Amino acid sequence: MRAPRFSFPQLLLVAFVLIGALLGAAAVRALFTLDTLMAQSRESAAQAIALTTAAQSLSERSLNMERAARQSLVLRDNQLRLRFEETAANAADILASLESNELPPEQASAWRNQLASIAGLLEGTPETALDRERDVTLAFRDLDVHSGAIAQTVQNIIGNRNDALQARFASSRQQLTRQVLGSIGVAVVMALGFGIWLARPFKRLEKAIKGLGENRLDVPIDIAGPSDVRRVSQQLEWLRLRLTELDADKARFLRHISHELKTPLASLHEGVAVLGDGVAGPLNPSQAEVVNILQHNTQMLQGQIEALLRFNAAAFEARQLRRERTDLRELLEEQVDVQRLHWQSHALTVRIEGPSLVLQVDREKMASAVGNLLSNAIRHSPRGGHIRLTLSDQAGLACIDIVDQGPGVAEADRDRIFEPFFRGERQPEDAVRGTGIGLSIVHEYIVAHGGRVFLLPDSASAHFRIELPHVQ
Repeated sequence: MRAPRFSFPQLLLVAFVLIGALLGAAAVRALFTLDTLMAQSRESAAQAIALTTAAQSLSERSLNMERAARQSLVLRDNQLRLRFEETAANAADILASLESNELPPEQASAWRNQLASIAGLLEGTPETALDRERDVTLAFRDLDVHSGAIAQTVQNIIGNRNDALQARFASSRQQLTRQVLGSIGVAVVMALGFGIWLARPFKRLEKAIKGLGENRLDVPIDIAGPSDVRRVSQQLEWLRLRLTELDADKARFLRHISHELKTPLASLHEGVAVLGDGVAGPLNPSQAEVVNILQHNTQMLQGQIEALLRFNAAAFEARQLRRERTDLRELLEEQVDVQRLHWQSHALTVRIEGPSLVLQVDREKMASAVGNLLSNAIRHSPRGGHIRLTLSDQAGLACIDIVDQGPGVAEADRDRIFEPFFRGERQPEDAVRGTGIGLSIVHEYIVAHGGRVFLLPDSASAHFRIELPHVQ
């Protein structure tokens, strides 16, 4: 598969840039929206001032027109009449501007009609001037009423515009809130997505390294991801192949050295046997004792060579797991039944406790591991003692506890009991000396399953525990 062109730091930078761009876009949009609202607010305030000023000016123009109209009637002055007409024209312009700013047409028409009737009262003979002056006064009172109504309408218009602006503010605020929260949510999802996507190759690397540490060398390492992760994957694959070669070389060396040792050892064993049988002549007591020592040591050496081959074969087979659904309680019962004659000959009581637990394990290798621990417990238990096998589920781990009533393991030996060919200090007096590979094979098989086997420190007797992951 073609490796990605980008490295992990570059992809991480791209992720930060995308998330920053998203949040920056939301911030910029919020800024533009805020500027727009501020501009609308300033415009609305300016319009409100202009409308209020126009309404006040209309009332002031009404007073000026009333003064000029009455004086023109009393004094019969054309200049005052012209002042009235100019003021009336100015007031009409103000009214037109108010009408263009949502003033109802009927109010403007009523004001204009009232002004027209006032202008009509100014026409007439001098004899009727005083009467018309009183009528003009009354007409201007009506005009003031219309001006007051217009002023009130203008205030209502300003209030409605303020309410509309507040509504736009509230709507924009809600929209901005949704956008910001949405952007934050999308940024969080993107961050989680990028985090999971970028962390996945490292989890695979961790799994591959763990597999190498557990000596699982049969699975090729091919991890897709950024270019630098890809390079690490290739280096781990090279390491896996190198470890496989070294493992094969070790196995080949052990086979060759064992073969080379067994041939002269067999000749030596036969020669000592010939001497012991007196074929070369009768032996005196001292010579017979030396021959017995040679026979014993050659037998021990042959046993150690065979144990070395068995351990090497077990270490190799530990990597070849054939997993199947296995009921661990049934497996314990089978191993207890297989060794029934052994523990009954020591007058022992063996008890199994705990529920059935089903795991995907290599049944044969797990049976060998449990069998070795049970055989070890039988070997070290006092006659008439008890052996307890307990099966439990603790925090997602299948736990198998094997407890005997023997002397336990010496404190100095606890850290080395799983080393190949190590024999502890406390050995049964009447038992055949072991090879020291039983617990090592147990350790190899359990580690190959991704679990662990250890000796609990808080027990006077031997208390071994097997922990296996992924209880189903």
